[in-house]
Amino acid sequence: MPIQSILDNDLYKFTMMNAVLRHYPDAEVEYRFFDRDPRGGYNEAFLQGFRRQLDQLAEMRLQAEEVAYIRDRLDVLDRPDFLAYLHDYRFNPDELDFRIDDQGQFHLRVRGLWSQTILWEVPLLAVITEQYFIHCDTNWTLDDQARMADGKSTALSQGGCLFADFGTRRRRNPQSQEIFIRQAMGKTGFTGTSNLHFARVFDLMAIGTMAHEWIMGVSGLEGLPHANQRALQRWIEIYEGRLGIALTDTFGLDAFLADFDPALARTLDGVRHDSGDPFAFGDRIIRHYESIGIRPDTKTIVFSDGLDVEKALAIQRYFKGRIRLSFGIGTHFTNDFAGSEPIHVVLKMWSIDGVPVIKLADDPGKVHGDPEALRAGRWLLRPAG
Repeated sequence: MPIQSILDNDLYKFTMMNAVLRHYPDAEVEYRFFDRDPRGGYNEAFLQGFRRQLDQLAEMRLQAEEVAYIRDRLDVLDRPDFLAYLHDYRFNPDELDFRIDDQGQFHLRVRGLWSQTILWEVPLLAVITEQYFIHCDTNWTLDDQARMADGKSTALSQGGCLFADFGTRRRRNPQSQEIFIRQAMGKTGFTGTSNLHFARVFDLMAIGTMAHEWIMGVSGLEGLPHANQRALQRWIEIYEGRLGIALTDTFGLDAFLADFDPALARTLDGVRHDSGDPFAFGDRIIRHYESIGIRPDTKTIVFSDGLDVEKALAIQRYFKGRIRLSFGIGTHFTNDFAGSEPIHVVLKMWSIDGVPVIKLADDPGKVHGDPEALRAGRWLLRPAG
């Protein structure tokens, strides 16, 4: 079974769920599935496997030892109301609408309360990926994964990188993620995993803060201009400076920096890079901190955009001593197979309470949203003057 438990998900889905329940408990959303590099080939066997996994997800319950883990190890989520909600949580397949078209492309939509549907994204993508590589692309084995994982984690550690596993959503299967984690454990640079299930099982640090959907949702409910600022302020109201890594590229770096005022910059620990040139990004972040009187070497950049070992080491060399660095690496850790390329799938918020939402990342390939909403968003966020 590809999903091990309700906790077989990324930490930031639970931190955002808690925030949604606090601020927007009645908001309704729609998510849509996209393949950024569509190759097709989805077939009936895939569809049958996908349905079977949905049925098994619907039967999952949070176990007593998992509740105890949250209480003991994740104090940011240790709230009686949130734990009660999570204890009663059930995946509801009726919230999903999916099909394969005549060209062999998979289509999926998720609709429902934001607080209820928010946990679907990561397990759905993990299920889709695993079923694809069971039924559609079968030219691969796990045989070399342990050796590769040991080599990658050793090279990163020797290069001075602090790195975490961010590989749940696009893992080849749970075994590929576990293989990497087992090989990385004990290496000096390995800091933990975004996956709560594996963090609990292997006694690792669970890592994560927020995803784009938090900022996108706030923009749809409270307005697009200065949505970064409002979303971060709402976050601080809940977490009081903890979970303090801000995501920068929901509407582009220019819009983010216009909202990243001294109060926010001082309160939060740092920022996360997820699109655009990482070197130009880091230089701009350093200049921004300096311009508002903050020493960059007291803050952190988490790089998480399509990293491999070579890219992470180059970034480490370039910024060493200028600002604190961390690396969240996903597909390169959990879905790197010779002769069998990973699928690049995402599930993005499309609307909230009927209002279209957009993502205007610094990489054109990561821009999402209704074309008219994107046009209006670019106009609203255009530089002054």
